[in-house]
Amino acid sequence: RGVSVIGPASGDQACGEQGEGRLLEPLDIVYELDRLMVPGLLAGKQVVITAGPTYEPIDPVRFIGNRSSGKMGFAIAQAAMEAGAKVTIIAGPVQLATPTTVRRINVETTQEMALAVEDSLDACDIFISCAAVSDYRPIQVQQEKIKKNSEQSIQIELEPTIDIVSTVTNRHNKPSFVVGFAAETQNLTEYAKSKLARKKLDMIAANLVGENQGFAVDDNALHIIWTDGEQTLPLMPKTQLARELMTLIIKRFYAKNSIKNS
Repeated sequence: RGVSVIGPASGDQACGEQGEGRLLEPLDIVYELDRLMVPGLLAGKQVVITAGPTYEPIDPVRFIGNRSSGKMGFAIAQAAMEAGAKVTIIAGPVQLATPTTVRRINVETTQEMALAVEDSLDACDIFISCAAVSDYRPIQVQQEKIKKNSEQSIQIELEPTIDIVSTVTNRHNKPSFVVGFAAETQNLTEYAKSKLARKKLDMIAANLVGENQGFAVDDNALHIIWTDGEQTLPLMPKTQLARELMTLIIKRFYAKNSIKNS
């Protein structure tokens, strides 16, 4: 009673192996102490986050996927935890350490992620759809490895995967605040505003995918849009960006709920 244990963290060990056993980084220790001493703005709230890619199998060896590293989603989970929330992260196939106290559910396919989201939404206050899910999957998955034939091409027929975020926003008892993400290569603001309205989101975080930002790198920039406003967060480390984004989410979450309850 009255004792809190911080850590250990996961990662590279002095012995050359990977796993739990590392001392937390000094900054992480400071954040943990702040969280223990001062109730956060999201204390008592539940946040569910999706992160990483999803893989849709073609055969036992190959799959359709994307370059998402999951770093942005895990950074958001860390920021939500620091704000005092009870956090669940539903992660595609990524090799990232889970933030302290965060509940993690590992999935591989879009359908598995959709089911995990459905099972995690009871009492969820904020849902953040950060995962880069596969938009299509093979209609038929081959049970054996497809053999290469240099003289013959193959065709793979695809069908759309389930739209997870639309399923969430169309629920009767949907979360109080739903945030989506959009990764684009052009017309960023136009596409993001369309997605915000079409999918009935409270907020969307949009980013351009390029050489130094977006997938598989440590930095990113976001253009945040909500119903009656928008704000640009410039290129910065994803850990810092996640805290800036979470500050905006918290402000809009409480603004929406104060209007609803007035």
